[in-house]
Amino acid sequence: MSDIEEKFSAYWPRSPRQTQLKPLAKRLETLRGKTIVQLWDYVFRGDEVFALLEEGLKERYPDINWISWKEFGATHGNEEHEVLASIPQRFKELGVDAAISGMGA
Repeated sequence: MSDIEEKFSAYWPRSPRQTQLKPLAKRLETLRGKTIVQLWDYVFRGDEVFALLEEGLKERYPDINWISWKEFGATHGNEEHEVLASIPQRFKELGVDAAISGMGA
């Protein structure tokens, strides 16, 4: 080691994992007749993206019941905590089978 080289201690910038991984929910076998909710953070063109998704999926599954992102409010922002906390109960009330959550920049 030369006189101008120095040694520095380095630390991993992240803390140890605090939660354990959980298994993913089982995938739906089909979207036929299912109720699909849209959740959006109001950050990046979700209104356009969800309209395109509805249009494209309607061709393959004309009997999908869509619940608009407008029903829930922004999943990011001033009311984020209230919106997110309400989701499980609202999903039960509305009979939701699956959700599409987006977007973010």
